[in-house]
Amino acid sequence: MKWYAVLQIMRPANIITSIADIIAGIAIAGFLVPELWNQQIITHIILLSLTTAGLYAGGIVFNDVFDIEQDKINRPERVIPSGRLTLKEAKLFGIVLFTTSIIVAFLVSNTSGILAITITLSALLYDKYSKHNRVLGPLNMGLCRGVNLILGMSINMELDPKYYLIGILPVLFISAITLTAQKETKGKNKLAIAFAMLLDAVIVIGFIVMHQYFNLSIKNAFIFLIVWYGINVIAKLKAILNNNPKLIQKAVKLGVLSLIPLDASYTAGFSSITMALTVLCLLPISLFLSKKFPVT
Repeated sequence: MKWYAVLQIMRPANIITSIADIIAGIAIAGFLVPELWNQQIITHIILLSLTTAGLYAGGIVFNDVFDIEQDKINRPERVIPSGRLTLKEAKLFGIVLFTTSIIVAFLVSNTSGILAITITLSALLYDKYSKHNRVLGPLNMGLCRGVNLILGMSINMELDPKYYLIGILPVLFISAITLTAQKETKGKNKLAIAFAMLLDAVIVIGFIVMHQYFNLSIKNAFIFLIVWYGINVIAKLKAILNNNPKLIQKAVKLGVLSLIPLDASYTAGFSSITMALTVLCLLPISLFLSKKFPVT
């Protein structure tokens, strides 16, 4: 059925992780306090969540659009090469997703709209060009998620711009995932995975820095950070010790899904453990969807 093909190409499990980014950004901005919410704040939270869902889905759709020739050979089961959606239908769907998301973002603020445009352009740049570059690809993909976190922060127009620096951490982690994903269909990427593990360690150090300079509660964030780090270290070690496509792809999948515990870490540190547990509740939803639909 067409609707199932549409869901498959959107990668629903991935989209859930992008919503977690937004919630984490809202926590960093100091707005994840239900007692302070009014109708406008609640509306903006919903609009930003819809924005990120559309942007992420649009980016993934165009990833498959630009990969059509490769996928005919390496992944013929994907939606476009298998014929469940035509190339024209996929392009149109991606354009609608991006355009709608940008319009919705501008309903929150001009800053949110500009950030949505930035994510759109960065995603298209990655899909079409930089993903084929071993250095620029990981950085470009990381930039998309870093700006996505800042998109969540844009709910607070009076936020000190120094908090935008926190957006560097998702850049590092997504770069680590993208490095792990290089040659995932062939294997032989031990060095890339080892470097990815180093980037993961840098992120832990980043939380210590946030505790010192950004008023993050390391005590609240600690348990969530340990969960995130443990998931990634174990998966990447397995992929290094047995460097085959199956384990590499599993490490990539777990890395993507572990964005939720990472976002819960921000949320615990800048908001509360209760709100972080709410974010963590997105993980079983994402895991369930990952069994029904592909993750990239």
